[in-house]
Amino acid sequence: MNSSAAQVVRLLTVKGWTLAVAESLTGGLVAAEITAVPGASQAFRGSVTAYATELKHELLGVDATLLDQRGAVDPQVAAQMAAGVRKALGADWGIATTGVAGPEPQDGKPVGTVFVAVDGPFAGASEAVRGEKVTALRLNGDRAEIRMESVRSVLALLLQELASEQTGNERAQDTERNGGF
Repeated sequence: MNSSAAQVVRLLTVKGWTLAVAESLTGGLVAAEITAVPGASQAFRGSVTAYATELKHELLGVDATLLDQRGAVDPQVAAQMAAGVRKALGADWGIATTGVAGPEPQDGKPVGTVFVAVDGPFAGASEAVRGEKVTALRLNGDRAEIRMESVRSVLALLLQELASEQTGNERAQDTERNGGF
């Protein structure tokens, strides 16, 4: 089990938030990491593996013109996937992965080009306001390594955002709940 996934589930649960996942190159690996955590059902709404480009539009609402012009491996596509899955599955947070795991380039993008995104209620905004964060990655390794690093990276990005959302009081409550001081 991935410790980042366990931390994500813990932070989501403490805040009472839910998560939805949209995946392309990772093909369900992100959802598998999250659901391997005991108690994940308290926070995890579900996932959409939109491997085929047209499904990104049909299921996640990614702009068809954007997909036609830039292809599926694009930062805006990742952002729209995260926002789309968040909306489609009724979650507080949405995360997404899209990229090229290989062995061949795709849409003119080299192997190892990956975009991971988080969409959620960010600090300083009202609960209803949506916002997204996208990280561009240039990964090395074989197909399996690129896919696993993509999983690690999207969970790390979400963890960073969730940790920044906790107030000091929530951290204290969480620490007390886990036997700390």
